Amino acid sequence: MRKKSFTLLFQFCFLIAMGTIMVACNNNSVDNMPREEALKELDAKIDKDKNNADLHYQRGMLLITLGKEKSLSQYFKDAIVDLKKAIEIDNTKSEYYTALGDAHFSLGNVGDSYTALQEALRIDPENFEACLKMGEIAFYSKDYDRAMENLSKVTAQDKNNQTALFMKGFIYKETGDTTNAVGYFRRIIELYPDYEPAYEELGMLYAQHRNKLGLEYLTTALSLKPDNINVLYGLAILYQDAEDAEKANEYYVKILEIDPQNKYAWFNRGWMEMVLYEDYNAAVDFFSKAIDSDPNYAEAYHNRGLAYELMGDKTNASANYDQANKLGYKEN
Repeated sequence: MRKKSFTLLFQFCFLIAMGTIMVACNNNSVDNMPREEALKELDAKIDKDKNNADLHYQRGMLLITLGKEKSLSQYFKDAIVDLKKAIEIDNTKSEYYTALGDAHFSLGNVGDSYTALQEALRIDPENFEACLKMGEIAFYSKDYDRAMENLSKVTAQDKNNQTALFMKGFIYKETGDTTNAVGYFRRIIELYPDYEPAYEELGMLYAQHRNKLGLEYLTTALSLKPDNINVLYGLAILYQDAEDAEKANEYYVKILEIDPQNKYAWFNRGWMEMVLYEDYNAAVDFFSKAIDSDPNYAEAYHNRGLAYELMGDKTNASANYDQANKLGYKEN
């Protein structure tokens, strides 16, 4: 019997602001247009001048921006076509390869992205955006040494770069260097007081050690982004650990309003009903909702079995324990 705590639940929620590359158009009228109108303008220009590398680059950049805004993969695919055409016409521009790497990365093509960024850095070893993206790729690949190498090149040029600082802090967190992680995240909020992810990370780090600063940082993070499920969950866990079930439930209810299928919120509500309130019927209902959200949720079956056992219902208890074991449940 156990609740889902910080270390058991928190998913990798690292949302990197990749630093959208601005479209460097020669025609300023395109810069100031709405995205779709600017795209039509570039289409018309390319129809008249198909071998203009910079126009293909501009359109590729605009397609990347639209892809990120609308979360549509086709924009990135179209951007790749344009950027490859730009490189075919002129293969000496580092920024063309950087943009191509960005488009590939957005589609999850890590190998192609890495190759394009390497070429960008071969042409221009000081390419700021390429270094940043190389650092990001290395980070996601858990190649932390290479990530730090590239991120340090970025901070050497811009010591206050928000994205690079945040990634460095996250690497320290992932490698267990809490002191340096906290130092980086604190530096970020000093430089960028409205940067919610840094408050979130500080809140989680302190909360895991039951430090009251965790509550302060998570509350600030929530004020900046009220629908952040990770922050809501962190606050719920803090109150749950303090056996303040009423306050914890407030946050679980908010989570479920945003994500009705959040199995961890249902599970922990069941745990509190069973352990803190000894309301076993309510516990069974909540564990059942967790199972509805994830039919392979072994721990929920086990805890539902325990709730049935505490009610004296040995038949249902045994059936749930058996199902939990079939799904690979192991007691910690």
